[in-house]
Amino acid sequence: MVMTRILVADDHQIVRAGLKNLLADYKEFDVAGEAGSGTAALKMVRESDWDVVLLDISMPDMNGIDTLKQIKRCKPNLPVLILTMHPEDHYAINLLRAGANGYVCKECAPEQLVGAIRTVAAGRRYVSPALGDQLAGDLSGDGKNALHTELSEREFQVFCKLAAGQAVSEIADELFLSVKTVSTYRSRILEKMGMKTNANITYYAIKHGLIQ
Repeated sequence: MVMTRILVADDHQIVRAGLKNLLADYKEFDVAGEAGSGTAALKMVRESDWDVVLLDISMPDMNGIDTLKQIKRCKPNLPVLILTMHPEDHYAINLLRAGANGYVCKECAPEQLVGAIRTVAAGRRYVSPALGDQLAGDLSGDGKNALHTELSEREFQVFCKLAAGQAVSEIADELFLSVKTVSTYRSRILEKMGMKTNANITYYAIKHGLIQ
């Protein structure tokens, strides 16, 4: 039997242990690595070969969004399955646009998680029925989607950092961009979302569960 080597990246040790115990019941899976931060996950991706990465969004030192983009830059064909406490309507569309191969909530049934891992390991994208309906609405342009789902990959990345209170200069350093470029992204975000200040961005992000 060909084993699926899995890297679990989550900042909670009890979550990593629980996932390892759950997947141990399936002989096809080998949870061969654990990472407690985005930086650690990226280091392990660079140093070893994996079949699937289970990645949380809320990570210390480098959040899951930044980690996802770095992983895809390093190994574009490596399947990354987002496993998070955030509901699908908060992040899923933006993360799929950013290169995620699937999105699963931690409250899902074990069978759903197993099916999602099998799907992305086989080279396909995993989309739940609920998310499929959301994506269909996005394509139909019915105007019912949340404002942040209309942002581009980079705009959403900058949006999340602005919402967390980071300064433009700090964001520029983290993303290896000029201050002018980040300021341009900020202006586009405010225009697309009909906002005027960073405080508006933060309020929106809190209201929609994008930050704690």
